[in-house]
Amino acid sequence: MVERERPEDVVDATRRTRLANERTYLAWWRSALAAFAVALGVGKIVPQLTGGSGWGYQIVGVGYALLGLAFIGYALLRQQQQEKALDEGRFVPFGRTAALAFGAAGAVLGIATLIVVVA
Repeated sequence: MVERERPEDVVDATRRTRLANERTYLAWWRSALAAFAVALGVGKIVPQLTGGSGWGYQIVGVGYALLGLAFIGYALLRQQQQEKALDEGRFVPFGRTAALAFGAAGAVLGIATLIVVVA
């Protein structure tokens, strides 16, 4: 015998999905805050500690700060898209363009960090 879905099960599943969406939004914010902390460390603190030319570190620091801003902007956009999709009974997958953009930004910043650390 197949058990029918009860209305309270649907409400509970929607509630869990909305809470998961909220946790994901907050995870984007944590990533943004981490990027801001790295930006401050690389762009401002490390050059003062090394006493050398800081322009390379500052450029990399600005890159991390821009990445943090991108995380915050994308988090808001994604959260709003998911909420609208939930209201309509749909799902919005993580976009390939965003994945490629964030992956490329991470790779570029990783290489830039490697260069300023080694140089």
